[in-house]
Amino acid sequence: MQTFEQLEYGNFYHLYNHGVGKRNLFEKPENYEYFLALYDKYISPIAETYAWVLMPNHFHLLVRIKEDSASLQFSKLFNSYAQAYNKYHQTHGALFERPFKRKLIHSNEYLRQVILYIHNNPVHHGFCSHPIEYPWSSYLTCISVKPTRLKREMVMGWFDSEANFKYQHNAKIEIEELERWLGI
Repeated sequence: MQTFEQLEYGNFYHLYNHGVGKRNLFEKPENYEYFLALYDKYISPIAETYAWVLMPNHFHLLVRIKEDSASLQFSKLFNSYAQAYNKYHQTHGALFERPFKRKLIHSNEYLRQVILYIHNNPVHHGFCSHPIEYPWSSYLTCISVKPTRLKREMVMGWFDSEANFKYQHNAKIEIEELERWLGI
């Protein structure tokens, strides 16, 4: 059995997970909204968020851990959401694969590439032709001026400017090549 390290204070991680047996995690807009509300409740106090995407049967997050209890808080998020999802959809059983996947990030280049990967996930899976068209990701928040908890200034800094951020997101991305580079 594969074991995973605890999420450690101060480190950046690419976190991701799928529904058990390719089961959908999100069926309706209310599901996405509820997950994001729970995310704010459980995760915002213990982690800074830099990028995210919620897909029907999986998600990706880019976070920096602020508290040593982060792994426990992520478990609370997933358990709370699964219970509410099962009640709402009148189903039962496990919703998420366990344990959730995590990649420790050591470089700014990985940070840039994982942001491009996260935001282009809906394009890769055929939900849209550009990240700006997909409502359940942080791309729109990154290019917005509205107040947010998302660490958009740091994200733009990794791309040197908003113009370069948009330019990089407009470029054709070979997602399979990027997955190999990211080690996903």
